[in-house]
Amino acid sequence: MSDSTPAAPVVLDVWCELQCPDCHHALTDVHALRARYGDRIEIRLRHFPLEKHKHAYAAAQAAEEAAAQGKDWPYIEAVLARTAELDRAGEPLLIEVAGELGLDTEEFDTALIDGRHMLIVDADQAEGKAIGVTGTPTYVIDGERLDGGKSQEGLRERIEAIADRLLAEQG
Repeated sequence: MSDSTPAAPVVLDVWCELQCPDCHHALTDVHALRARYGDRIEIRLRHFPLEKHKHAYAAAQAAEEAAAQGKDWPYIEAVLARTAELDRAGEPLLIEVAGELGLDTEEFDTALIDGRHMLIVDADQAEGKAIGVTGTPTYVIDGERLDGGKSQEGLRERIEAIADRLLAEQG
């Protein structure tokens, strides 16, 4: 029996907003990172709703309800695939997506009304502001902030270089 414990995964925080078209495009990088690293990298969505998108805050709360029901990333990806529609349809689209994924839509509706996930969204946004996040998507890995809101160009390669170094240091 080995006394060694498995190495903790490298953590990549993705500061995202579910009404942001750039965040939708960033999913390509998220998928590629998952394919390359598997469970050696933990990709965490962090909420950073922007004021310019009127349904972003509700979408962040809805994503937390999806997480509570066990389908966070499928929900996040489904909403990001429909950012333009979310802009037009608003909260009814959030409920519709939940239904398409087999989630409890009544519970979704109640969660959006009672605000049970507001503290999580507010805490993410406050932490993002504290570390200098100003737009989405923004990535943070090993304390380094990479701003994808201006350009996605070369970001995945930079994330991979940092992840490779961290994993090599773990041995």
